Amino acid sequence: MPSNPLHGASFVLSTPDPHKLPADSGAEIAFAGRSNAGKSSALNALVGVHGLARTSRTPGRTQHLVVFVLPDGRRLVDLPGYGYAKVPEAVRAQWREALEHYLARRRSLRALALVMDIRHPLTPFDQQMLVFCAAHALPCHVLLTKADKLGRGQIAQTLLAVQRELTQLGGVLSAQVFSATAGTGVETARGALTKLLGGSPRELAAR
Repeated sequence: MPSNPLHGASFVLSTPDPHKLPADSGAEIAFAGRSNAGKSSALNALVGVHGLARTSRTPGRTQHLVVFVLPDGRRLVDLPGYGYAKVPEAVRAQWREALEHYLARRRSLRALALVMDIRHPLTPFDQQMLVFCAAHALPCHVLLTKADKLGRGQIAQTLLAVQRELTQLGGVLSAQVFSATAGTGVETARGALTKLLGGSPRELAAR
C-alpha cells in the first residue's frame, strides 16, 4: 500500500469567524459540500484517521470552519456544511457570509475539494461553487461520494455527466468517483489533492 501524503493531520481550531483562522500564508485546501454529502467521512478517509473530522447521522453538524494541519504545515479546512441543517435562517446567513469571505479573500487557499453525493450531483449549491471556482481561477476537484450505493453503469453515466458540466464551465475543474466506505478512489483523491497543495497560488488578478 502506498504511503499516505495526507497522513499525520491534526486538529488546530474551529471557528465561525474567518478572521480567526491561522495566518494567511503557506498552502491549504478547503472541503465544501452539502451537509448530507459525506464531506467529513471523505476527509477522514483521505487522512486515514477515523473520527478526525466529526461525522454524524444528523447532517449539518459542521457549523464552523475547522482547520487541520499536516506535519509539513500545510492545512486542510473543513467548511460549514450547506443547505440541509435545520437551523434558523439567521444562522445559515452567517454561514454563507463566512464561506463567501473565506473563498474570496483567503490567499493561501490553493484548491477546493467539492464533495457531491453521486446520487444527487450538481445541486444549485454545487453549481454555484463550480462557477465561483472557474471565475476566480481556483482549482476544484470534485469527489462524487457514496459510489458504493450505485451500480457501475449508473456510476459511469453520472461521472460522464459531471465531467461534461465541468468542461463547459472551463477553469481547472476535475472529478472522480469516491467512496469512504468501500475505499473507492481514495488513493486517486489523495494524489490529486496533494498535487494541488503543492502547486503555485491561484491568480488573484480577476478580483
